[in-house]
Amino acid sequence: LHTPMYFFLLNLSILDLGSISTTVPKSMANSLWHTRDISYTGCAVQLFFFVFLIAAEFCLLTIMSYDRYVAICKPLHYDTLLGTRACVHMAAAAWVSGFLYSLLHTVTTFSLPLCQGNAVDQFFCEIPQILNLSCSSSYLRELGLLVVSLLATFGCFLFIVVSYVQIFRAVLRIPSERGRHKAFATCLPHLAVVSLFISTGTFGYLKPSYFSSSSLDLVLAILYSVVPPTVNPLIYSLRNNELKDALRKLIAGCCQ
Repeated sequence: LHTPMYFFLLNLSILDLGSISTTVPKSMANSLWHTRDISYTGCAVQLFFFVFLIAAEFCLLTIMSYDRYVAICKPLHYDTLLGTRACVHMAAAAWVSGFLYSLLHTVTTFSLPLCQGNAVDQFFCEIPQILNLSCSSSYLRELGLLVVSLLATFGCFLFIVVSYVQIFRAVLRIPSERGRHKAFATCLPHLAVVSLFISTGTFGYLKPSYFSSSSLDLVLAILYSVVPPTVNPLIYSLRNNELKDALRKLIAGCCQ
């Protein structure tokens, strides 16, 4: 559990737990009390932590693609390139990047005057819904930040794609079928998580305006805010023999 992959998985689990805890408990409480109320401060805090944790998770998934690239393509240099200090620095960079990114967006978004009402048409506070409540021309600043964010996201996505192109080229050169299967097995969970995370988020934020409705926006919000952090542990657990063996030992110990 002290290897780089499990160190990054620990960070990913914390981010998943945090992101789903930011939106779901408040939504469940509102459903139980038949209300949709949230304070202005509470909305700002919820937006900050949601964007912070989601951005940090995407940075971490990018780092994990580099971890898989080094493990498959440069196995002899793995301990050198991904030592304890390097892993800590990369994980810290992901957390700090997410924090600064979220702080910038939160301050910019909530500096806008909200003059189109105070009802957020979503089960949690998110940037597009709050921008819809603003009638100030200064919302262009936030749109500019969103454009920069898209460029940064595309850069991370391109890095992940290039890493996996190199990984698949290296795997296909492995002579034994068992070796290829083992190599693919170490990469498929991460690739599945990245695909789920990017596809749901991209479609949720970049869908055409004419393809929008309250019910569809709600379903898409659940897909990119609730489904990935819920499914991620299952993907890694079901595809990872070490985790399955540890789970069997834990269950066996509890039954004795």
